[in-house]
Amino acid sequence: MTKKTLQVKLVRSPIGARADHQATVRGLGLRRVHQTRELEDTPAVRGMITKVAYLVKVG
Repeated sequence: MTKKTLQVKLVRSPIGARADHQATVRGLGLRRVHQTRELEDTPAVRGMITKVAYLVKVG
């Protein structure tokens, strides 16, 4: 059985965002704008993506 994954891309800089949102972006493993990470599709990751939806794009 294969694990489901999500591709998450940082499309906006978190510099002007709240500190906890910046920490969430770092928690997703995103460091620079236009960086893409493939993450496991878990409820925790989905919640993090929802929290910073205005900074990232899921594809």
